[in-house]
Amino acid sequence: MNIGILTPGFSANSDDWALPFLQNLVDELSTEEDVRVIALRYPHQTQPYAINQVRVYPLGYGSDTRGLRRLQLWTATLRKIIGLHREKPFHVLHAIWADETGLLATWAGRLLNIPTVTSIAGGELVCFPEIGYGSQCSCFGRWIVGQALKAKVVTVSGSHSRGLIQKAGYDLANDTIHTVIWGVDTEKFTPEPSQKQEIRLLHVGSLVGIKNQAMLLRAVARLENVELDIVGDGVLRPKLEKLARELDIAQRVHFHGSIPYPDMPQYYQRATLHIITSHNEFVPMATLEAAACAVPTISTKVGIVVDYPEMGLTVDNDEVALAEAINDLLRDNERRVALSQSAYETVQELFTLADTTENLLTTYLHLYS
Repeated sequence: MNIGILTPGFSANSDDWALPFLQNLVDELSTEEDVRVIALRYPHQTQPYAINQVRVYPLGYGSDTRGLRRLQLWTATLRKIIGLHREKPFHVLHAIWADETGLLATWAGRLLNIPTVTSIAGGELVCFPEIGYGSQCSCFGRWIVGQALKAKVVTVSGSHSRGLIQKAGYDLANDTIHTVIWGVDTEKFTPEPSQKQEIRLLHVGSLVGIKNQAMLLRAVARLENVELDIVGDGVLRPKLEKLARELDIAQRVHFHGSIPYPDMPQYYQRATLHIITSHNEFVPMATLEAAACAVPTISTKVGIVVDYPEMGLTVDNDEVALAEAINDLLRDNERRVALSQSAYETVQELFTLADTTENLLTTYLHLYS
């Protein structure tokens, strides 16, 4: 099949890892299929290039493109899709994110009679005005999402995102919505055979409001003899570091900043538990990577653990409840070991890259046949 992937950004080279889940998926798809990636905003170049067997066509418009410049981006994207389709017809167009990439894939699909898939992958269906997050916070954003959801298939990561479609007021037929969970590279992410000597919590994510790390720090302040590794960077890092000092836990909280993707397995492998405190979560890669390393997750009621309790526990969005859940699981060694094993087995059985590729190819073939 000839597959077109639309995305806001893609790796500039094989060592960039701008979106690891997408680079891994595209690499896996391209082993058997012809895959072309159209990257709207990143990298900041317009010269086509190849990563392994994948051809990438960047438009290089940057992340702050708005107004007339955004209209120019949309026009350029449609022209690029039309041009590539004339060179070698696409069998399917797949947009990652149900925002402008989904809108453009759907418009191009109608124009060229190509079936389309849109994947919800972030804040498209929510609005958190207090932190300025979510496409639902503006009429324009809601309209863009509505256009993106006119694809032949809309993929979600589970019941959380499926429920938000209706809650946001979009009327989609049940057979339009497919659950597709991005697979993890189980050759890179593997358990550490040695016995862990200390209790370490791990949080992986950008330091931004939607991730709600302040709640995690307040929970850790209620725990004793626990170290916390925070992997990721963002605008809230100075405030979070200040909060850690105010809570008198700075000596137990380690801000590692952004870590190169190939180095990530070691952080999971030395963790006892992986923690998610997000207000909203769609692509559950950190949970899957942790599980592949036999580390269970304690999560707020978003993401994948809601649907797969064998991968961990869910708690209310409250630092007291989170601290109690962490403490209970740390004290119950037998239960924690069982969860570690079931999390690992679940990933191996359901969420490898091969599983995701097979799921997507089945969807593509159904649309094209």
